[in-house]
Amino acid sequence: MQGFDKNTPRESFGSQIGVIAAAAGSAVGLGNIWRFPYVAGENGGGAFLLTYLAFVLLIGVPAMLSEFVVGRKAQRNPVGAFRRLAPGSAWPAVGFIGVAAAFTILAFYTTVAGWTLEYLYLTIFDKLDHLQKKDLENTFTTFVASGWRPVMWQVVFMLLTGFIVFKGVKNGIERSTKIMMPLLLLIIIALGIRSLTLPGAAEGLKFLFRPDFSKINAGVMLQALGQAFFSLSIGMGTLITYGSYIRKSENLGKTAISVSLADTAIAILAGLAIFPAVFAFKITPEAGPSLVFITLPMIFDQMAGGVIFELVFFILLAIAALTSTISVLEVAVAYFGEELAMGRKKATILSTVAITVLGIFTTLSMGPMPELSIAGLSLFDLLDKTSANVLLPLGGLCIVLFVGWKLRPEEVVSEINNAGTLKARLAPLFMFIVKFLAPVAIALVFLNGLGLFGFFGGGDL
Repeated sequence: MQGFDKNTPRESFGSQIGVIAAAAGSAVGLGNIWRFPYVAGENGGGAFLLTYLAFVLLIGVPAMLSEFVVGRKAQRNPVGAFRRLAPGSAWPAVGFIGVAAAFTILAFYTTVAGWTLEYLYLTIFDKLDHLQKKDLENTFTTFVASGWRPVMWQVVFMLLTGFIVFKGVKNGIERSTKIMMPLLLLIIIALGIRSLTLPGAAEGLKFLFRPDFSKINAGVMLQALGQAFFSLSIGMGTLITYGSYIRKSENLGKTAISVSLADTAIAILAGLAIFPAVFAFKITPEAGPSLVFITLPMIFDQMAGGVIFELVFFILLAIAALTSTISVLEVAVAYFGEELAMGRKKATILSTVAITVLGIFTTLSMGPMPELSIAGLSLFDLLDKTSANVLLPLGGLCIVLFVGWKLRPEEVVSEINNAGTLKARLAPLFMFIVKFLAPVAIALVFLNGLGLFGFFGGGDL
């Protein structure tokens, strides 16, 4: 197995499909299947969707391409990339933001991912059958507060993530995502078809695809911009890391567009799977985060063949979470491997153990150890808000500023057009966006996350 030894060739993805599968797997996660439907529900359905799509195209794709440019040009992890491209400057601090984001995100993300394994277990053993809403709420709160079961599932999920990353870029990450991403797509399509066959499903389609433009306001726009930004994994170092594994012959622009389309398609398919069912059973679409673990089990229980579709749904959630966690763990592994001169095996073990320990305390802060809190926030909420509201937008902002203003335009264009071998007609538009539009948009996400735009009705992203 190739590691990070300077005497061995650097690992890379083996194919264009592998690149897209891995990068799309990083982008596609619980944010698409869990967060997108309820955020869309809270912000007007179709109006939110149109706004979201516009921001993905206008800001998301250029920001993603910026990270790919930095990663492939430098052929290093986030810290090493800025150190190589801007030696003797403060820019490597941006890479450290990405590594810090990887630790904080995985600590709480694997907690939630562990919940999907618990609900997969509960479904297999018929523990959710015929429960009323109050019973489902009690099941969820009791589980989260119990301590040892959430910790067990969090550790299991982290070990599974570590096992895949341990096997390397081509044999671990690429091979697994090339299997999981098509499987995820098939599952969500099957769920969508079943949801569309329910009586009253048409109302859900209207809600999702018939925009009420009166719903679009500053708050909705900020929510859509934030969802587009976070859904595409921008600012957390994964796209720089994955970019460093993309071969020089691959088309970066096409890859960024393909990954963004795949990510958006999964989010829309999640809406198709959820909203028709929500309306068919007369559930409010503004159910919020409880939609997945409380509302949907209640819907599945009332649906013919619901147990099967409930099982399939939680398998879908687990796969989506896993494709994301392996990409985030790779950020830490690449950092330790390259900056501390470790082999892949040692770097993976160190990263997995360190993040698992932090994750255990994060999980316990939701239950038997509420004293694990700072400034009135549990460790879980603190890491969630710090990464979402500070580290990711700050990292993303710095990356587009670096590409737009620090790197020479000819260097950027050369990376996009593969040293002149590809046509890059949109390169001037890309440079304009990363110089001017993207920094302003991401700064708005950052300021909104800090609560400075509360008067717009945006709230937390």
